[in-house]
Amino acid sequence: MTQPDPAIAGSFNAPAAGYDALMGRYLPTLAPAFADAAGIGPDQTVLDVGAGPGGLTTELVARTGAGNVTAIDPSEPFVQACRDRHPGVDVRLGVAEHLPFGDGTFDAALSCLVVGFMTDPAAGMAEMTRVTRPGGVVATCFWDLAHMEMLRRFWAGVSELADGPRGEVPRPGSREGDLPTLLTEAGLTDVRELTLDTHARYTNFEDWWNPLTLGIGPAGVYCRALDDDQRRALQDACRTRFDRPDEPFTLTARAWCAVGRRPD
Repeated sequence: MTQPDPAIAGSFNAPAAGYDALMGRYLPTLAPAFADAAGIGPDQTVLDVGAGPGGLTTELVARTGAGNVTAIDPSEPFVQACRDRHPGVDVRLGVAEHLPFGDGTFDAALSCLVVGFMTDPAAGMAEMTRVTRPGGVVATCFWDLAHMEMLRRFWAGVSELADGPRGEVPRPGSREGDLPTLLTEAGLTDVRELTLDTHARYTNFEDWWNPLTLGIGPAGVYCRALDDDQRRALQDACRTRFDRPDEPFTLTARAWCAVGRRPD
């Protein structure tokens, strides 16, 4: 299992606007599909684990009401952004591995694009299971790196550099079977795996490139560590990955998803 990288973990202590530009733009299509997979509906109490600035939180509030949604994230800037965007939601600062809630508090616990960055994914899933009521739902999703165009094009550009790695290191949840295994080991039953397709629109190459230079996530950490000449070389290499870099384009992505039920 991939060991947590402090530099990557710290990269999420970033302005919410940067995360929105990098990954948040996929949430308007990913979040509804994820909430559908988890069966989230009116009046359910739901915990959003690793909520970030609140991309999934927005969808949960629309379905079940702000008073029924609780969110938690380890990034102070993200917690503040989530609070500002979602008045009435109980937003906490904290980590998945040590959730500050009693046993069986929620009807459902969800984590979106988080498990691969947990310090201990097994402990995180166990905690999500603990705070979910018997018969309730636990669901998680994470990028299928082989079908995430934005990251694939970035790492393809990196591979052209003399000393560049050949792709992003696989993380827990990024491969088929990872998520169902975590949920099953957490004691959940009726576990099923599915894929969620999503997309994002970009105005041009710069709209795609600029968020990658902000130091957020593995790609951002790699890009930020380059010197100016290396970064320009990477930018040029990435630009060649687009047929019409000065025109609007849409990139697709796919996430693995697993849903399970806490036994009665």
